[in-house]
Amino acid sequence: MRIIITGGSGLIGRQLTTQLASQGHEVIILSRTPQAVQGLPPHARAEVWDGRTAAGWGHLVHGETTIINLAGANIGDKRWTAERKQLIVQSRVEAGQAVVAAVEAAEHKPAMVIQASAIGYYGNRDDESLPETAAPGNDFLANVCILWEEAIAPVANHTRLITLRTGVVLTTTGGALAKMLLPFKLFVGGAFGSGQQWFPWIHVDDEIAAILHLWQHPTAAGPFNLVSPNILRNKAFAKVLGKVMNRPAIAPVPAFALKLALGEMAALVLDGQRVIPQRLLETGFQFTYPEPEKALSDILAHQK
Repeated sequence: MRIIITGGSGLIGRQLTTQLASQGHEVIILSRTPQAVQGLPPHARAEVWDGRTAAGWGHLVHGETTIINLAGANIGDKRWTAERKQLIVQSRVEAGQAVVAAVEAAEHKPAMVIQASAIGYYGNRDDESLPETAAPGNDFLANVCILWEEAIAPVANHTRLITLRTGVVLTTTGGALAKMLLPFKLFVGGAFGSGQQWFPWIHVDDEIAAILHLWQHPTAAGPFNLVSPNILRNKAFAKVLGKVMNRPAIAPVPAFALKLALGEMAALVLDGQRVIPQRLLETGFQFTYPEPEKALSDILAHQK
């Protein structure tokens, strides 16, 4: 099968490429700079894409194709200025519209479209349990996810659409865990803010396995929460992290300090959602790392 991955040069895209190519599938990564996508395995290649349209790649779509849309500006690498927030939204909406255009123009519709989204869809919801049927929130991150999902929604008129509402992916190469590791590496760390906010996490290997599981599932469609079934509050997660690193978890980072350092982007670590992977579990998916201590031990044992 042919798999086209937008945003395929990132962490998730590269791991998916490796897994799919190793199974003999043809993987095409769409990139603004395909010449910079190095080290691809056999059966994988990069093609040029402007990030906004189906021009130059729409002809690659046929009836034996899966499109995995991971494209979008990084949410956590820069402060949320007005310009940055516009780019975060625009990059996702335009990528979704490009996929829709490619699908609508294809003579033979693709077998499936898998669309990235995030648990930010639900907004900051305190202790409310949030399965996939929960209503969206109304803050900036929720609005990003709503527009993200709305942009791709028309493809469901032509083929099966799976939407991945992903939590905090545990990896040492970036994201929230990398930020939490730094103070522990300096001897002592702790929770962010009050520590009472829920911390919906997933091991990167389970993230990849869940995507592949849904891809292979004959009837999977609609939104799926990709988080561990055993999420913790931020304070409890920090304690587990300290235990794994053999460091005390007694020095929380105050909310005001995070807001000074990160501005509005502090919401990424101060807000929380009690997300439940209800539909994923109903498909029979089994987590390799359902418990935080096992997950963190594995992640930190393989950090570079």
